[in-house]
Amino acid sequence: MSSCSRRCKLGFVKFAQTIFKLITGTLSKDKIEDELEMTMVCHRPEGLEQLEAQTNFTKRELQVLYRGFKNECPSGVVNEETFKQIYAQFFPHGDASTYAHYLFNAFDTTQTGSVKFEDFVTALSILLRGTVHEKLRWTFNLYDINKDGYINKEEMMDIVKAIYDMMGKYTYPVLKEDTPRQHVDVFFQKMDKNKDGIVTLDEFLESCQEDDNIMRSLQLFQNVI
Repeated sequence: MSSCSRRCKLGFVKFAQTIFKLITGTLSKDKIEDELEMTMVCHRPEGLEQLEAQTNFTKRELQVLYRGFKNECPSGVVNEETFKQIYAQFFPHGDASTYAHYLFNAFDTTQTGSVKFEDFVTALSILLRGTVHEKLRWTFNLYDINKDGYINKEEMMDIVKAIYDMMGKYTYPVLKEDTPRQHVDVFFQKMDKNKDGIVTLDEFLESCQEDDNIMRSLQLFQNVI
């Protein structure tokens, strides 16, 4: 492994840890100052003010995230393999590779096989601090694996099974093998309003916002981002 590759991997582990702190609310203002002092950012990202205006992150938070992304990996992009390595460290008792693949594709909106800093913070802004409508639209895009504008039962089954695989066999209570299928069947029964075998964005939004159980289920799965 090259020196750049090693630095890139370490950098994105730090990046993932910073994301976790943001999610859990443990990244305080003082901690942000400490992290900025620990490693100077020698290259300021172009358009930082524009990103601040376009996202729900502060300038300080963007600087911390950028340090973990760019300073440790000068290429400025992350590929799918590195992305999978990050997720594997967060879920050591399961197999996170399949879910990481689907999630990477959702971040990689231009389908170039790599994700830039701007792609990451834009998506994270929605997932962590977006409106309910914005989060649901993003989640719909994640489930729409082939990007045809619809979710079929097979696509939802693939995502849900990948999430259960990632959580691993040590979950409590222990999940039965047919649990993912049961979960998907319940989703589809409520979401597929006209019973045509596919779920449109409008059906997805309407079903989620009118059903508290679905909202709680979606929030549970969003928490693994």
